Amino acid sequence: MSFESVLAEVRDRVVPDDNEREQLEAVVSELTDRAEAAIEEVPVEADTRLVGSTARGTWLAGDRDVDLFVRFPPDLPREDLEAYGLEIGHAVLPEGHEEYAEHPYVKGEYRGFDVDCVPCYDVAEATDIRSAVDRTPFHTEYLEGQIEPLADDVRLAKAFLTAIGAYGSDLRTRGFSGFLTELLVLEYGGFRAFVEAAADWNPPVEFDPADHGAKSFDDPLVVIDPTDPERNVAAVCSARNVARLIHYARALLDEPRVELFEASEPDPLSAAAVREHVAERETAPVALRFSAPDIVEDQLYPQLDKSLAGIEGALERAGFAPLRSARFADESAVLLVECSVSELPAVARHDGPPVGVRSHAEGFHAAYVDDDEAVGPFIDEEGRYVVERPREERTPADLLESRLFEVSLGPHVESALADDYELLVGAELGELATEFGVELARYFQPRP
Repeated sequence: MSFESVLAEVRDRVVPDDNEREQLEAVVSELTDRAEAAIEEVPVEADTRLVGSTARGTWLAGDRDVDLFVRFPPDLPREDLEAYGLEIGHAVLPEGHEEYAEHPYVKGEYRGFDVDCVPCYDVAEATDIRSAVDRTPFHTEYLEGQIEPLADDVRLAKAFLTAIGAYGSDLRTRGFSGFLTELLVLEYGGFRAFVEAAADWNPPVEFDPADHGAKSFDDPLVVIDPTDPERNVAAVCSARNVARLIHYARALLDEPRVELFEASEPDPLSAAAVREHVAERETAPVALRFSAPDIVEDQLYPQLDKSLAGIEGALERAGFAPLRSARFADESAVLLVECSVSELPAVARHDGPPVGVRSHAEGFHAAYVDDDEAVGPFIDEEGRYVVERPREERTPADLLESRLFEVSLGPHVESALADDYELLVGAELGELATEFGVELARYFQPRP
């Protein structure tokens, strides 16, 4: 298929039809009426603002998300904003429930649409924000009058990024947000131009749509927020996802095909298949399984990442040469590190100071000269005292069992591990297949 014929077929799938547009408009109108009626019942002025892709007309067919913001005066105390915001949110969504980002908001379902009713401050400029969500209405205002002719191109870009696993600014995905995607399509003037440019990217890549950047960033992709000169819209976007876009942009240009716009998951691995992969690789994987902390994903995944980095670093410093690592979460959470070294020698070398540094050298020699368990002290070719001592942790599992709580862990992860955890070694990873068969398939059969 030609590039344009592929886009035409995908466009038919991702552009909402008239019926879907009418349903959305009706739902937004009804929710807005409810919100405005509820605003009349609180002792403060406020108004509503539809934000996000539904406001900008760039949502994908089948996406049924509505983000309705309630804007309050910037001098309103924070506790009042939260209280009035929740009161209005529950009036808009009587069956909704409260969730918490930077402050609480109400989330629920209405006529088949997932709705967030979010309070924010109606600040004069995006640089005056009092909470992160205050900036969102400015993004909608910036794109109004610019993005409409490119709405279908934005939809193509979102579908493409979703299919390759790089769409979403949540801290689990660390990909491209909707606003970032819109800015990039706007920057290049369309989807094809965006893909052609991305295929040639060599990070770091930088854009400043409003030509007002006032701060430098050390990120693989930098897009200065057109409403805030000191913010990088792409700050959350990982180097992996930037590289993933580059890879698949080239793939799409080399061989245009609809499949590159279709998200797919690998078939889950069975326990036997996991054990077979472990045996074939002849590595030394270790995994910690524990109850996933009951916190929102944007809190959970940074803590899992921090904990995984701490564990992997400890294994690296101990000489187990980690090959790769991963973290999974559902009802359980898993921190997996695959090591290249399964067992270290029974002794470990411990270098002392140069013999010529008298004060330190004499202290080192005195500390070990009568140690029956140490070999030495002796002097190496560089003139240092050296001893060889029995190694306390010879396997990755030994190290985790003895030093787990000495490494840097996320606070909720540390608490969950302190409550209970299971250490799985080697072929025992097969026990994870029931809950994490798809994730293990991605791990053992990775794609770009």
